[in-house]
Amino acid sequence: MTYSPKPVDTSGIALPREMEELLETLAENTHTIWAAQRRAEGWRHGPRRDDGKKEHPDLVPYAELPETEKEYDRQATKETLKLILKLGFRIETPSR
Repeated sequence: MTYSPKPVDTSGIALPREMEELLETLAENTHTIWAAQRRAEGWRHGPRRDDGKKEHPDLVPYAELPETEKEYDRQATKETLKLILKLGFRIETPSR
């Protein structure tokens, strides 16, 4: 079997500017969930990824990640938010 990913086309969806803070919060949470799962599986921080030793350089707080890794989490989060909007759901800012 050959897997050929075909994500939903969200290229026509633009995120409202006010979602930028939400996007960053969700991206950070995505990293935190990933890191917590890795830790629960016995992984620890290491200078490079080593599956045998269960070491990974990105097992650090989100703020300490290289910008390239933050961007990976942001992009996944952004596509999820765009899909939610494309499907017709609304994301509203809570009343303060």
